[in-house]
Amino acid sequence: MLLKGSTLAKNIKDTAKAKVESLEKKPVVAVIQVGDDESAKVYTKSMKKLTDYVGMKLLDYPLKEDIPKEELLDLIDALNKNDEITGIFLHMPLPSNFNKNEIISKIDPIKDIDCITPHNIGLLSIDSGVVFPCTPYSCVEILKYNNIEIAGKECVILGRSIIVGKPLATMLLKENATVTICHSKTKDLKEVTKRADILLCAIGKANFVTEDMVKDGAVVVDVGINVLEDGSLAGDVDNTVEKIASCMTPVPGGVGPVTVAIMVKNILSLYDLQNS
Repeated sequence: MLLKGSTLAKNIKDTAKAKVESLEKKPVVAVIQVGDDESAKVYTKSMKKLTDYVGMKLLDYPLKEDIPKEELLDLIDALNKNDEITGIFLHMPLPSNFNKNEIISKIDPIKDIDCITPHNIGLLSIDSGVVFPCTPYSCVEILKYNNIEIAGKECVILGRSIIVGKPLATMLLKENATVTICHSKTKDLKEVTKRADILLCAIGKANFVTEDMVKDGAVVVDVGINVLEDGSLAGDVDNTVEKIASCMTPVPGGVGPVTVAIMVKNILSLYDLQNS
């Protein structure tokens, strides 16, 4: 069975649209992309389509990969100080020549749409967050929406990034799951992934997870959005896994739509915080 995200995403979007219509001042989101990553471009297009739908405004800031660090920091500072900007979304990963922690730390936590600043991650870790990492939150919401039990289940996450893997582990722990994070140094990877009742894949490698890595009847959540040479999209999980999984999110159409929808929830949460 495929766990499509379209219905859940629509519910979130329509709720946000109704709230935005009631606001005199409409929220504005600034999106920063450093470099020419195609997956990030796809995501920005999805964000633009959604913000248009709910009545928000999106400002796109595509920057060259070799932009001086000072220029990027100056842009973030200007957006922080601009009262018209409700939230800032910084595409990750940044090019390797940047110190990502230094750049991320410059974002004002009250404008941090994707919960990537140290302040907001700290709040998340003590269950006191106002905003939540969009992609991990969408994974949890998809499971809940489809009445998939999380408590007591063995959840294995592929990927330890600060935007998906690590916060996803925190959020699953809050739901009383038993959590293992796998990464490039994990030994006997297949043996670990085959233990999973719920396998969540976020490593950015097209079709990496094959059916011999998945337990029969497991729930598989595919976070990957990889652009292939022919321009088509593929997840981190090979389509053959659908034969043995009890249910699985498709790419596209699974986690992606919900992730973008969660973003508008976060924007409205920041809006309320800024205008309280």
